[in-house]
Amino acid sequence: MEPASRSASLTTPAIELRAINKSFGTVQANRDVNLLVQAGSIHGIVGENGAGKSTLMSILYGFYEADSGTILIGDKPVRIASSRDAIAQGIGMVHQHFMLVDSLTVLDNVMLGAEGGALVAKGAARIRGKLAELARDYGLVVDPDALVGDLGVGLQQRVEILKALVRGAQVLILDEPTAVLTPPEADQLFAMLDTLRREGKTVVFITHKLREIMHITDRVSVMRRGEIVLTTETSATSPPALADAMVGRRVLLTVDKTPSRPGPARLEVRDIVVLGDNGVPLVDHVSFTLRGGEITGLAGVAGNGQSELLEALAGIRPIASGEVLIDGKRVDPAALNPKAMRALGVSHIPEDRHRMGLVMSFEASESAILGFHHDPIYGAGPWLSRARVVADLARKMLAYDVRPPLPRLKTANFSGGNQQKIVLAREMERDPGIVLAGQPTRGVDIGAIEFIHKRLVALRDAGKAVLVVSVELDEIMALSDKIIVLCGGKLTGERTPSPDRHEGETLVGELGLLMAGVTDRAA
Repeated sequence: MEPASRSASLTTPAIELRAINKSFGTVQANRDVNLLVQAGSIHGIVGENGAGKSTLMSILYGFYEADSGTILIGDKPVRIASSRDAIAQGIGMVHQHFMLVDSLTVLDNVMLGAEGGALVAKGAARIRGKLAELARDYGLVVDPDALVGDLGVGLQQRVEILKALVRGAQVLILDEPTAVLTPPEADQLFAMLDTLRREGKTVVFITHKLREIMHITDRVSVMRRGEIVLTTETSATSPPALADAMVGRRVLLTVDKTPSRPGPARLEVRDIVVLGDNGVPLVDHVSFTLRGGEITGLAGVAGNGQSELLEALAGIRPIASGEVLIDGKRVDPAALNPKAMRALGVSHIPEDRHRMGLVMSFEASESAILGFHHDPIYGAGPWLSRARVVADLARKMLAYDVRPPLPRLKTANFSGGNQQKIVLAREMERDPGIVLAGQPTRGVDIGAIEFIHKRLVALRDAGKAVLVVSVELDEIMALSDKIIVLCGGKLTGERTPSPDRHEGETLVGELGLLMAGVTDRAA
């Protein structure tokens, strides 16, 4: 990616935060934060999970009030005590997890909270006209009569942006906006943001992806442990420099691993079929083998059967036909369920930690034993021992650098990356023979990505068989000893990565063709 074109005269402040402090009990989330965002710019904010980015933006959007400090809009001090106050000041926010009602139309969702008084019909006509205007001016095209639940993730995010713009947002805060997008959807988002910038809107862009920062932002601020430790023109920095500032030490942006030493087959998949609710095959006669001491990467554009394959192998989704062998022994597909697979030494890191991996309302210590709550190590006679459960997670939090290290804190109160570490600790610390890792670094900061990659490589080196499903092609290529590709539920090819740069460039092209359905046989 080439850096975005930079505006030469970004001088007017849209937002200024001065000496912002915010604590939650003994944890200080923001410490004397000073931030100036120039009007008509895209300002990136990066930092590790738990660095205080989301807290700072929640203060700006009125979800929290700062313990001390000043917020200025333009050059005028303001008090933002609620999201209504923020909207009145021209600030909109698109959250990582969308706040939409699936059963309502796009128009209904955009209208919520902005109906236009008692005459709802007039309000609907006004907002319909505004949506047409925004589609024309910014390319934000969405069918206003479509049900939100029927839209893809990229279009749902577009609806969230439209909600903010309809309410008159001049400043748009985007929290991890590409965490759930495919690469083409991310490219569409960047094009829209560039248009918004050229039209004078201001964007605050929170992300863990340093290539995105270099590609789309004008300036970038780095947060570490609640403080801003660096603000610079994006053109004056680099991904390694930003990574080092985020973590406070040198960070490896590549995966450090020795050549694999594949051992015996641990998991064999033979001609399996997985059906959707309508009876159409989502996984269509797929076969492959996972060997001990080897990481197999499963690549493909999102929605091509990877999720369903992973769920089937974890025992969550039924297998219509085909065979599964673990350590050479056939497993009856009809008897597969998550409990049975765990008993066979299969560990599953789900793609969607909120939907499958955690219970947000539980304490972290309770989420950390899901599926393993019958283990005798947690018991005191017939009952669970809270002390043992808490102590077990306290140990894992230390080993996995979970912040804050508070086992009894509600799961929902951890950042996304720290929630992911809780899932990883639960699944990896059981000495599994087979690890099924779905999007293991989704929404995770650069330091945690390095940590997770090291853990996966360590499992490989200990003789475990690892399957990594990721939409990040760079991650697949860096981690994998072998890559298989799915398109339309079918296996389209297999490749072996090479450390040679030129061969790597060739491999990217080949994988792209396989992901588009151009099979080896067709080629």
